[in-house]
Amino acid sequence: MIGLGGAALAAAPYLQRGLESFLGAASDNDPTGLTGLLPNGGGFRYYSVASSVPHKSEQNYRLTVDGLVDRPAMYTLDELRKLPQTRAVRDVQCVTGWRVPDTPFSGVKLSLLLDAAGVRPEAKAIRFTCFDGTYSESLTLPQARRDDVLVCLKMQDKPVSHSHGGPVRLYVAPMYFYKSAKWLSGITVTSRVRPGYWEERGYDVDAWVGRSNGRSDTPTV
Repeated sequence: MIGLGGAALAAAPYLQRGLESFLGAASDNDPTGLTGLLPNGGGFRYYSVASSVPHKSEQNYRLTVDGLVDRPAMYTLDELRKLPQTRAVRDVQCVTGWRVPDTPFSGVKLSLLLDAAGVRPEAKAIRFTCFDGTYSESLTLPQARRDDVLVCLKMQDKPVSHSHGGPVRLYVAPMYFYKSAKWLSGITVTSRVRPGYWEERGYDVDAWVGRSNGRSDTPTV
């Protein structure tokens, strides 16, 4: 029995990764969204609003920074890795109710990319677009400049997987997880807030955990 218990513990990480891969692949080909109701071993659900999402690799991934900036930029994955990295460990709270505690995220502070681009005085907000071709999000400029808003390259101390929105996703620590856009491809500085995909469908634009969307969850900061 001890031997079987040890074998089960040793196999657990592989089984979890297998389940994550299965559910992620299934969600990519599930227009009903029903796979999003199934938890994996890590407690996350998989959501996608597109019927399928292309995979991006080291060779073809690009992140653009444009809009009301003096120096528009385009970053490869390798270029993002070479920038200063910040690690944050916070709970993840979904507006649908599930929560995953103590989840590490690592990446580049969004404020660093904005400073490098030279945000113009008339700028007030940021619009985020994704290479799924459908999803979008928004933040005000003060929100985007917070130290706990990251352009993430790692999640749970591993490269962000495709199923979790990789190779690069947004992470907005104090807000509900729908603000942390997956499959990030564009950062556009704008003169006003343009509501994102879920905000156009009734979710709050300012999605602070425990202070929005009619919920009373414990804040994640």
